[in-house]
Amino acid sequence: MYILIGGAGLIGLNLAQKLVDLGHTVALIDIDPTACRYAREQMGVMAFEGSAVSTETLLEAGIRKADAVAAVLRNDALNLAMVALAKHYGVSRILVRMRHRDFAEPYRIAGATSVISTIDLAVSTMVNAIEYPEVESIMHFEQDQIEVLKLPIPTGSRIAGQSLAQIAQDPCFPKGSLIIGYQAQAHEDLVIPNGNTVLEADSTVLMVTKPGALHEVINFVQGCNP
Repeated sequence: MYILIGGAGLIGLNLAQKLVDLGHTVALIDIDPTACRYAREQMGVMAFEGSAVSTETLLEAGIRKADAVAAVLRNDALNLAMVALAKHYGVSRILVRMRHRDFAEPYRIAGATSVISTIDLAVSTMVNAIEYPEVESIMHFEQDQIEVLKLPIPTGSRIAGQSLAQIAQDPCFPKGSLIIGYQAQAHEDLVIPNGNTVLEADSTVLMVTKPGALHEVINFVQGCNP
């Protein structure tokens, strides 16, 4: 994909590097010539010196052919303008970094398809690390109505050595939850399991559940055999 990023600060540069590593073609726009030079010389990405809310600069950077645009400029007002311009030029995927929650609705009205609040992400990550230290990671979807968590299966867990089909029949299995991924070892790929998949100790599962069931899920997966 051809991805256009507005802003070559820490987030913009790191996002560009990740996307390049994934094989995407990336172009950055920033008013800072030093940041643009760094992006070109050290990262090997295209960088256009100028304003990311200038139609002239956006057209030069190829916004008409962009598959996605990420607005990570220094303030919400500039990001909002870039979102609106990206929408105007027909970009189908428009992501924006939000600093203040007051901009959430304006971003959506302007055409943003994904609004990412850096403050909410940081706070949520810290709260999860404090509240659920057993969980490797938690992701929230659909306005926090669904949560996906990556959870290790310790030695002695009640589900270690059982197949997914057996686990699903357990009356204690949390309702409204589903095991959607399985990683046998840390160095192995995450796979989609089926009913015959046996979950071994010291492996990891990816589960979908409701926010209110988190403690129940953790206790079920990590609880020891009676």
